[in-house]
Amino acid sequence: MRRAVEAFEEHLGAERNRSANTVRAYVGDVVALLDHAVRMGCAGPSDVDLTVLRSWLARVRTAGAARTTLARRAAAARTFSTWAYRSGLVPQDVGQRLASPKPHRDLPQVLRADQTVGLIDATAAPAEDETGRATRLRDRLVLELLYATGIRVAELCGLDLDDVDRGRRVVRVLGKGAKERSVPYGVPAEEALDAWLCDGRPVLAGTGAPRALLLGTKGGRLHPTLVRRLVAEYSRAAGLPHTTPHGLRHAAATHLLEGGADLRSVQELLGHSSLSSTQIYTHVSIERLRAAYRQAHPRA
Repeated sequence: MRRAVEAFEEHLGAERNRSANTVRAYVGDVVALLDHAVRMGCAGPSDVDLTVLRSWLARVRTAGAARTTLARRAAAARTFSTWAYRSGLVPQDVGQRLASPKPHRDLPQVLRADQTVGLIDATAAPAEDETGRATRLRDRLVLELLYATGIRVAELCGLDLDDVDRGRRVVRVLGKGAKERSVPYGVPAEEALDAWLCDGRPVLAGTGAPRALLLGTKGGRLHPTLVRRLVAEYSRAAGLPHTTPHGLRHAAATHLLEGGADLRSVQELLGHSSLSSTQIYTHVSIERLRAAYRQAHPRA
């Protein structure tokens, strides 16, 4: 069982190029599955059948797991089963017969366009020293790029100086599964970028600084955790509900659709592999339309 888990982990990371977080989650699920299988008397992966898989999910459900958790663990079990079959560890791919509940997806809370502007403008507060001013310039660029491009926080922090094409105003983004895409950004983001590169980055970049576009106060590459923290802090300063980098991604997608962009274009911008992932934003726009209708129409 242990050797199978180690080989599966290597397969996810080296062959399928999954992110560290995805590998950690899938391996954790498979370890829990195989632990349950051992308790049911299985001696190795070849003994894990559909009954064991269903019993494991039933146990997870009884423990109070959400539908999204059940769906993810079922997906991990199917992925492991397919890999084990192709690797010759099991005689058949029993995971393909495993059904899982569709996860309930709540509509994301999306900032209005004026609220997003207020969030970005919160970075204009005066700073005490040169480092503080440089940090403010960086923070403004962070918010501008997150909203202008809709990229993920990890994609933002992974940007290098060479990934920015200022002539065409596009950034080259390395997304999930090492898939590369080019995403345009607008004039406000370009102005924030110019201010950061001229007056902010040289202050924070020490000797031997990386080629990262965004730097922390110690001169290293900006970390996603810090980005989440600063987005939350500026949202509080602007008097807005708690906001995350992913919330700005939601806002970018929703405002694009409300402005007339087609769904396929938004899918490409966001780097979604499936159009169904992008379609949730059409529901957000419809809900806003319904709310406006109920508020304004005399016969609503």
